[in-house]
Amino acid sequence: MAISQGIGLSLATGVRPFLPPLVVGALARADAGVDFTGSDFSFLESVPFLALMLAFTAFALAGEERGPRRLFTIVLALGSLALGSLEFGGSLAGEGYSSGAGLVAGLGVAAIGLAASITFLGRAQARLSARGDPGSAAPLRLLADGATLVAAVVAVLLPPVSYLLLGFCLWVLVERRRRATRKYEGLRVLR
Repeated sequence: MAISQGIGLSLATGVRPFLPPLVVGALARADAGVDFTGSDFSFLESVPFLALMLAFTAFALAGEERGPRRLFTIVLALGSLALGSLEFGGSLAGEGYSSGAGLVAGLGVAAIGLAASITFLGRAQARLSARGDPGSAAPLRLLADGATLVAAVVAVLLPPVSYLLLGFCLWVLVERRRRATRKYEGLRVLR
């Protein structure tokens, strides 16, 4: 259960970096499905850490309103990878297991979540822009935030569902790859 919980938390953190640690930290403070107390990751439920996540969430939302910038996007990506790693390690440590493997696995799972979100949200944004709906970025981000919060809560309360979330993210990545090869397949025929 700790592994599946860690997978779900890392995936959610890979998609949106600061909201899942905030929600999971609040759940951990209430000992609702997750508890970091007594482990090396007890800081994940501390008030200063939660205040920092809240401030970073506000900063990220304000930065997204101004539009995409390369440095801002890189910082968010690195934050999601680091926090995803900590969430997976903390999930294992909270149950009394060694956190080393969770830190490494969390990094990989958060990368999958990050790549899937970039692919999925990028494709959705491109479709909406093609329709001539330039103001659709805000509702799309709001939808991503809501889905991420639901995924984090479900990962804590119903950990096995995390495998379905991982399967969905992998499907998004495989489907993108398949569509890309199909797109260029027609070009090879023309030669």
